[in-house]
Amino acid sequence: MESAAPTAAPPATVQGRRPHRNFRLLLVGETTSKLGTSVTSVLLPLVAVTTLHASPFTMGLLTAAPWLPWLVIGLPAGAWVDRLAPRRVMLVCNAVSAAVFVSVPAAWWLGALTIGHVLGTALISGCASVFFSTAYSAYLPRLVPASDLMGRNAQLQAGEQGARVAGPGLGGLIAQGLGSVPGLLLDAASFVVSSVCLAFIRADGPRPAPAPRRRLAREISEGLRFVVGDAWVRAVTGFGAAVNLAMAGLQAVQIVFLVRTVGVGSDLLGWLVSCGGIGGVLGGLAAGRLARRLGTARALLVVQFTASPFGLLAALAAPGPRLAFFVVGTVVLFAGVVACNVVIVSFRQAYCPAGLLGRVTATTLFLNYSTIPLGALVGGSLAALFGARSAMWVVTAALVAAGGFLLVGPLRGLRDLPDVSASASSSALGDETGENGKHTENGTHAENSGNGRGGDTDT
Repeated sequence: MESAAPTAAPPATVQGRRPHRNFRLLLVGETTSKLGTSVTSVLLPLVAVTTLHASPFTMGLLTAAPWLPWLVIGLPAGAWVDRLAPRRVMLVCNAVSAAVFVSVPAAWWLGALTIGHVLGTALISGCASVFFSTAYSAYLPRLVPASDLMGRNAQLQAGEQGARVAGPGLGGLIAQGLGSVPGLLLDAASFVVSSVCLAFIRADGPRPAPAPRRRLAREISEGLRFVVGDAWVRAVTGFGAAVNLAMAGLQAVQIVFLVRTVGVGSDLLGWLVSCGGIGGVLGGLAAGRLARRLGTARALLVVQFTASPFGLLAALAAPGPRLAFFVVGTVVLFAGVVACNVVIVSFRQAYCPAGLLGRVTATTLFLNYSTIPLGALVGGSLAALFGARSAMWVVTAALVAAGGFLLVGPLRGLRDLPDVSASASSSALGDETGENGKHTENGTHAENSGNGRGGDTDT
């Protein structure tokens, strides 16, 4: 018997106030959650260094631990999420993450805290982040109409970037006032806030029937084939992986560059590094307007090839007024990265068949995040061999070159990226898997510090 064609996620009600109320709850919960993540990105390493006297090698393990689950369970997580109600998955992930972060101060108060406990916390919260990020991407299209996805993703990205700007400074204040270990309770509380907001979201309409289950390997392969076989998804996924490779190299080099090459003091260093977050806020706010004015495909190309060359200015930084090169370069660069991410995430949510969205999200994040350790290794190696300034030139040039994936794809000459109707009519795979496009629940977000929740950050 012929399978049903793939369908988009059940649309949100466009009349009345419920979609706006639901999204506001999601936005408040996720911004609070991201702020907790950003604070913990400072506190958890402080716990390892100051309380447990971790070695540099152990700190490397702590940095890698949140990312490791993406390489191990990233692909099956997409298939599992497509079988389950996304909001329920997100609530479970929040509960698990809150519990593991509460366990650190509890063990400390009992005199039983070890570095293995801290590493386990990072690893478990990283596993929760894999499932949370995948479920979030499948859930947002259920809350808002497809026409609003771009604007809503832009608001979420702006909130996330704002949290990243404020979080490190707040984390330092908390460490001074409460201590780094007790301060982790605030991150646990942010998970509770996120869960409360999710719990108050109300779905519109009846719940779809449960999807039929098949072999896990077959469902994973369907997600892989869609990503690799669809020219549109393949192009933006390759672009995201290349950008992450270069961005990881940049982040591995910029502190060494600023401190040892430029001679920046610790008092100024934090402000300079936060410029990227400020740029991210601006990019999130501008993404929707640019997409409406230029078209989504044109906006993606224009933003990439206009903003990414500004990153080269960062390598010109020197003491005094020439620090402005770093500020301008990173603000514009990060604004472009976030704006491109908003367009790509919104495209994927509107284009991919609903029954494949979890698997496609997990596959793309698996591919994108797998380049991060390699990029950090390459950036550090370049700095060691040729100096930090030379490494800055290479990694920022690589960010410009990443746009080549967009030029070799089908985007050139088009105004807008396609939506789910194009996917349904052109994808034979979509026709085969259309029956799997249902979930058991309507109602409720890639980056990425491994604290159990991650933004849908592809680039």
